[in-house]
Amino acid sequence: MLRTFALLSLAISASAFTQAAPGIPPAIRDEDERLYLVQRDLQVRTPDGATICALVIRPRTTDPVPAIVEFTIYADARKLASEARLAAAHGYAGVVGLTRGKGCSPDEPVPFEHDGADADTLIDWVARQPWNNGKIGMYGGSYGGFTTWAATKRKPAALKAIMVGAPEGPAIDTPSENGVVWNFLYPWPLYTTNNKTLDDASYADAARWNRLNRAWYIGGRAYRDLDKIDGVPNPYWDRWLSHPTYDTYWRDLAPTGPELASLDIPVLQTVGYFFGGPAAGTWYFKRHYQYRPNAQHYLVAGPWDHPMAQRGAGPANDTLAGYKMDRSALVDLVALRFQWFDYTLRGAPKPALLQDRVNYEMTGADRWKHAPSISAMSNGHLRFYLTNQRAGGNRRLSPVAGTTGSFTTLRVDMADRGDVDRPAVGGVVDKEIDTANGLTFISAPFPEATEMSGLPSGTLDFSTNKRDFDFEIDLYEMMPSGEYFMLAPYWARASQAIDPSTRRLLRPGRRNRIAFEGLRLMSRKVAKGSRLVAVVKIIKASDREINYGSGKRVVDETIADAGSPLEVKWFGDSFVELPVNRSSVARRR
Repeated sequence: MLRTFALLSLAISASAFTQAAPGIPPAIRDEDERLYLVQRDLQVRTPDGATICALVIRPRTTDPVPAIVEFTIYADARKLASEARLAAAHGYAGVVGLTRGKGCSPDEPVPFEHDGADADTLIDWVARQPWNNGKIGMYGGSYGGFTTWAATKRKPAALKAIMVGAPEGPAIDTPSENGVVWNFLYPWPLYTTNNKTLDDASYADAARWNRLNRAWYIGGRAYRDLDKIDGVPNPYWDRWLSHPTYDTYWRDLAPTGPELASLDIPVLQTVGYFFGGPAAGTWYFKRHYQYRPNAQHYLVAGPWDHPMAQRGAGPANDTLAGYKMDRSALVDLVALRFQWFDYTLRGAPKPALLQDRVNYEMTGADRWKHAPSISAMSNGHLRFYLTNQRAGGNRRLSPVAGTTGSFTTLRVDMADRGDVDRPAVGGVVDKEIDTANGLTFISAPFPEATEMSGLPSGTLDFSTNKRDFDFEIDLYEMMPSGEYFMLAPYWARASQAIDPSTRRLLRPGRRNRIAFEGLRLMSRKVAKGSRLVAVVKIIKASDREINYGSGKRVVDETIADAGSPLEVKWFGDSFVELPVNRSSVARRR
């Protein structure tokens, strides 16, 4: 799943792996049967009596081989057969399992809740087959990244290594990030649970979803009424909305601290800097090392979005939202997948890209860098305060805090709908950025080229007339050309920013402080003469849940709860902090 829809054109049948599936051309099916041993529509029983539908494509050999397993809810016959075939072509048994209820499983599809245990059941089944040598690797991207992490909770004995790309984290970035829910996820449960394959017709109906968002926004109805406005029940979406904080429902889906402490197998994650590229990869990475400091866990990060962070980029897709990537960023992550499993399952040399725990491409410098941790990507920080000072008509991002008690006021009428047709602006590189419902702060020009690599952070000191609000901080490099380069954004619900598991309402009129660290990695050589731009805004649009600030459950609030306009006073000791590595740029000059 992406921050913005990337609707897939899928050709699938009622049975995900059947030989008669129109998604697999007859010539390819015949070639598969000639070159490989193929088993489709295998039914694997779970301990609680459910059924997993599986596909196996493996080399024609009598010798046992290692297996590579993917476990997913995306029952796309052609794609999944292609993945299993690719593993077989590399000498592995390619195994694909589907979420219970998908494909040949007679059960009801249930996203997330059983995938970890069911993936373990499939792994144990593979390990008992005479064609497996007892070594199994698991991989997946996006939802499949989540299922891979979920499978590690119980440490199946045969699972020897994993690789994930842009993995989802329940309540970390799906369906909410820092408490804020995105509308683009609303069609996803229907897409994945309406039938045994995928409901392409509804998912690709962009007019329907745009119409739904617009009707909800203009009408000002409660967020939980989306399905009533749409006219189609969406029970899994409703279930998610009933868990607005990071509670036990979400925590139980991913590995816990003790489970991560015992996770001793090699792990490789790939993430991107933009849009849905980061997903929860940095969160999994940091938590694993938090609970197991000697983990063998590698991170590869580049200027990619959600699909690129799973499969990589090349000359055919080297431009993203106005940004033409450095040549060094064009990495084939599918090739890296097999290098990784050759290394971990067969004893081949470690992939050359993995020179340290964190491996990242510095945009604008066309080079890869390596560090032992995310914090070690930088050797210092630049702090910029949100002051009410002016320079050339702009509010200043200043290295010096504002005077005691000084503040900048942001007012937003949460009941206003005059912006419903406001066009979306802002790519990775663009001449215009989105400043709606926000304040823009701009720094002085950088006197020298500066590397910014790592996770932005900061502290916000504010008071407000409401009991809650959702906010966003968007960071950009404003280049000497006048164009903007997107750095790492951060957004959160103010009442959950400190502790995502508990909502602590604000006290109107009182000063509050929120210390934050971003989830999204960045690495950028900021040019001499560029400026840093921070847009601090309130979230109010048709694409996300709206927090009106009444203190009621946000999903139950309506436009009637908006009351007087939201007013936030950002005090002058509020700051954003950028991780910098001055020495590396200096050495390259």
